[in-house]
Amino acid sequence: MVATGELRLAVLKLTGLADCKKSWESISKLEALFCGNENKTIEYCQEHWDEDEFFGYQFLNGLNPMMIQRCSTLPENFPITDDMVKDTLRGSSLEQEIKKGNIFLSDYNMLDGLVGNVVSGRQQYLTAPLVLLYCNPYGMMLPIAIQLRQKPSKDNPIFLPTDSMADWKLAKIFVRNAEFGVHEVNFHLLRTHLLAEVFTVATLRSLPSSHPLHKLLFPHMRYTLQINIMARKQLISKDGAISKYAGVGGKSLVKLLKRATASLTYSALCLPDNISERGLETVPQYYYRDDGMKLWDIINKFVAAFFSHYYQHDADVQKDTELQRWIRKIFTNGFLGRDSSGIPSSFQTLKELIKFVTMVIFTASAQHAAVNSGQCFAVYLIEERNKKLELPYTYLSPKNVDNSVAI
Repeated sequence: MVATGELRLAVLKLTGLADCKKSWESISKLEALFCGNENKTIEYCQEHWDEDEFFGYQFLNGLNPMMIQRCSTLPENFPITDDMVKDTLRGSSLEQEIKKGNIFLSDYNMLDGLVGNVVSGRQQYLTAPLVLLYCNPYGMMLPIAIQLRQKPSKDNPIFLPTDSMADWKLAKIFVRNAEFGVHEVNFHLLRTHLLAEVFTVATLRSLPSSHPLHKLLFPHMRYTLQINIMARKQLISKDGAISKYAGVGGKSLVKLLKRATASLTYSALCLPDNISERGLETVPQYYYRDDGMKLWDIINKFVAAFFSHYYQHDADVQKDTELQRWIRKIFTNGFLGRDSSGIPSSFQTLKELIKFVTMVIFTASAQHAAVNSGQCFAVYLIEERNKKLELPYTYLSPKNVDNSVAI
């Protein structure tokens, strides 16, 4: 993917688009960026990007399916009334729909107070939105209210689908901008790349190459340090692309990363626990959950079978000093010794070990694919792969699209 990205960047440089600082006047003008590599997925996104159905669908199966959660109580700083959403709920009330489990929330409070970057001499602006969504009787996730800043005030109105088309569309664009920052810094950079580095360094420092866990993890960490070195240099260094050109770049990048690290928990990294905590066990058309749970179970069964050959009893796990040193380094250096994170500082049972190693492998493989492979030229790569394997191309629609499956 890196090589393909560099090739496309070279093409953009030759066409003068790579360093272009002019504003885009329309969506059609952006077609030049694809360099002739358009496909049905891109065409669908171009046609439907501003529709509420597609906007809501992306919270479940877009680049970041990690933010949305079932809403059991409306936040005090999000003063929505029944009168505001009566047209969308068609006679029902928020209280009734919350009790039915049909109201969902995506809260970007992690961005609160962060100042936007200055890009090419122009000040950028960050918001910390709250988005309320409604899963209608047809199973479609629809946005019904957006507040762009955390503290309610006269200068911070709640935007609704019944507002003017321009106002509602602009509110959704600000949400997508916030989504980019949280996705790239928290769910992509921190929760996959940097965590994989934590696991890799702990493995190399604590486990000899003959240790079963070292052998099990090595295929998943073979290129971790190299790709992260490239990411630091090309993306988040002083002259990196995100630092220079993203609205969340500059000083806010470091602040957001610190906030994300401080709020990171073990349960958030374990897919079954994460789905349960967010109340998304039964929400329809959540393909990230459906595919992810299958992969989690496959990995878990393999890890359990693997370790059963080496640890017959819990006492065998407790006596493995190299294994205990490994998890202690992860807890101390990777999670800063925070008991509140829920990360274990030692293994007392075989069950604990199996779950943790399942999380490590899932994070470095399936989870990274879920939050990474929909970016950049991944759609192009998937299409090319399907051609080589003679696989049918699945047309993108709210019923059958799935951007979460690992390549």
